Amino acid sequence: MLKLGRILKGFLVLICIGLLVLFLLHWRGLLLLPNQKVPKPWSAWGVDVSAYQGEVDWQELAQQGVQFAFIKATEGSGSTDRYFLQNWAGAQDAGVWAGAYHFFSYDSPGETQAKNFIDQVPLTPGMLPPVVDIEFYGDKLQDPPLREETEAILKPLLARLEEYYGQKPILYATCRSYRLYLEDGYEEYPLWITRPLLAPIDKNWTFWQYSHSAHLSGYEGREEHIDLNVFRGTLEELDRLRRK
Repeated sequence: MLKLGRILKGFLVLICIGLLVLFLLHWRGLLLLPNQKVPKPWSAWGVDVSAYQGEVDWQELAQQGVQFAFIKATEGSGSTDRYFLQNWAGAQDAGVWAGAYHFFSYDSPGETQAKNFIDQVPLTPGMLPPVVDIEFYGDKLQDPPLREETEAILKPLLARLEEYYGQKPILYATCRSYRLYLEDGYEEYPLWITRPLLAPIDKNWTFWQYSHSAHLSGYEGREEHIDLNVFRGTLEELDRLRRK
C-alpha cells in the first residue's frame, strides 16, 4: 500500500506540473484553445476559406471579429476555386483585409501555375500578398518529391508572382513541407505555418494557422469547420503588408 501511495503521489505531481506548463503556455500565447477567437499576444485575427465553406456571409464573419482572410483562388496550372471571385468581392465589401492563395502543384511548371493565379486574382488596392500553399496530396503523401525538383517549380512561381503583384509572396507550409523544402533557404518570404494549438516557437513565422476545427456562423458549405489564424504583430504591422 505504501508503494502504491507513493506512485499515486508521483502521478498527481506529474499532472500538476503538466497543467502548470499548459497554463504557462496558454498565458504566454503559445498554446491556444481550439476555438479561441482573440489570442492574447496578438491583435490581428483571421480565417482562411475555400469552396469547402460554400456561400460565405462576409459581413457576418466581420461582425464576429474576423479582420483578415486568405481565400483560395487557384490550384496547379488549370484549376480555380468556383467561389473565389464572390469571396474576393464579399471580403472587400465587409472591410475584411483579404489575400488570395494558390495550392501548389508538384506536377506542372511554376510559370503556368503563376499564370493561372494571375488570370484569376486581380490587382486590388489593400490586398494582402499572394500565398503559395505547399502541402502534400495523392502519392506525394508517401513519396514526397525531392527538394531540387520542388525548387525548380517553386522559384519561378514565386518570382513571377512577386514581379506581377509587387509583393513578396507568403509561403504556407506544414511542419513537414517546411522542413523538406523551405528551411534554410526562404527566410526573405513571410511564413504562414500550420500547427494546431501549439505555436511554432522555434521558427520566425508571420502567420500561424492554429485551428482546423473552429465553428463560426456565416457559411454553409460541406465543411462545417473553418481554419483560424493569427498574425504575429499588430494591425498596424499587418497593414504594412497590404498593397498600397
